[in-house]
Amino acid sequence: MSERALVLIDGEHYAPVVRAALEALAYDVVGALLVGGTEKLRGGDDYGVPLVDALDALEADLVVDLSDEPVLGPRERMLWASRALALGLPYVGADFRFEPPLLDPLETPSLAVIGLGKRIGKTAVAGHVARVLARDRRVVVVAMGRGGPAEPELVESPPTLDDLLALSRSGRHAASDHLEAAALAGVPAVGCRRAGGGLAGAPFHSNVLDGARLAAQLGPDLLVFDGSGAALPPVEVDARILVTNGNHDPRAGLNAYRVLVSDLVVDTGGADRESIRSISDVPVVAAELRLRPAEPLRGRRTAVFTTGAAPTEELDAEIVHVSRNLARRDVLREELERVDAEVYLVELKAAAVDVVAEAALARGAEVVLAANDIVSDELDARVADLARQAVRA
Repeated sequence: MSERALVLIDGEHYAPVVRAALEALAYDVVGALLVGGTEKLRGGDDYGVPLVDALDALEADLVVDLSDEPVLGPRERMLWASRALALGLPYVGADFRFEPPLLDPLETPSLAVIGLGKRIGKTAVAGHVARVLARDRRVVVVAMGRGGPAEPELVESPPTLDDLLALSRSGRHAASDHLEAAALAGVPAVGCRRAGGGLAGAPFHSNVLDGARLAAQLGPDLLVFDGSGAALPPVEVDARILVTNGNHDPRAGLNAYRVLVSDLVVDTGGADRESIRSISDVPVVAAELRLRPAEPLRGRRTAVFTTGAAPTEELDAEIVHVSRNLARRDVLREELERVDAEVYLVELKAAAVDVVAEAALARGAEVVLAANDIVSDELDARVADLARQAVRA
C-alpha cells in the first residue's frame, strides 16, 4: 500500500503541470496545500485532488514539497519542514528528505529542557527546574553531553572538588552536565553521552535511553532530561521547555521545529519573541542568570571564570579578574598566568577542573564552584503546571 501524501504546491506553476506531477508521484496523494504565488493561476484551477488549508487537515503519512522559488525559499521551506516534523511527518522534496527524530517511549513522567544552541543557560534552567520540583517530589536529572560517560553513570550525592579532580586526572571529563546537576542542583543525576546532532536535533548516537532506564530504577516521581546544545534527548517526554536568547534565530534552519514541540520558552536575554510568536503561541517567560558561589567568598580577592554573561557585581568579593574563556583552553592558560587571587570562582563547565582548578591549587588558592541561578517571576509556576501535565499524561 502506497504512502498517503499531502503535497505543497504554488501558483507559480500552471495547474496542468502540477496535476501531471501529482499523478506521477509514487504516493497516494490525498490533498494539496497552496502555499502562495498567483502568476499562473487562472481561477477554478483543477489539480485533481482536494485543496486544504493546513498540514493536519487530512490524514497523511508524509508531506511532499512541489513548490519552488520564489514562493518558498530555503528559510520558508525550513519552516514548512518544521511544521511537518512537529506533526510526526517526513518532509520530502526533489532532492531532500527530512525525517522526524525517533523518540523512545518512557513509562516515568518526564519533561525535557532543550535549547536552540550552546551557552544559553540550558543546564542552569534544567537544574532550577529539578530543584523546584524536588521540593515535593523525587526528581532525577538525566543529562546528555558530548563529554558524557561511555556507560550511563548515576551520581546520587554531590561530588566534591576532590572527586572532580580525581575524575579529571583519570582522563574523564569532570565538568559534564550531570556532575553539575548533582553538585549544584542537589538532586541525583545520570550522565549520558551523545555524538552528532541532526538539523532537527536528533543525536547520531547516544546512550540516553539506557540512562533513562537507570534513572527509573530509583523510583522517581519525575525525570528531568537536560539536552545538549541544540540536540534533543531522543525520548518521548510529556513536556518540553525550550531555552534561548538573543544569539539564536528561532526561524533559522529547523529551529522552528524545536519551538513547535515545546510547551514553554525561557528567554535568558534578548530572544526574538516576535519570531517565536510567528511560529507558535507557546508561552515565553523571561529569566536572568546570576552567579551563586557554592561557598561564601567573604570579600576576598576573587577571580571569576564562566562561559556566559552572568553579572559579577553582586558577589561578596573583591573581583580582580573575570574570564569567559572556559571553553578556550589556550586563551585560558595564557590569562591564568596573569591572575593573582585568593579565590578562583569557577562555573563547572569545559576546562573548569582540568585547567582552572589545577592552576589555582598549584598556587595555593581556594577553588569555589559557582552555580548559575535562574531568577524569574513566572518560571516556577509554569514549571509546576508542566509537572502536573506530565504526571497526568
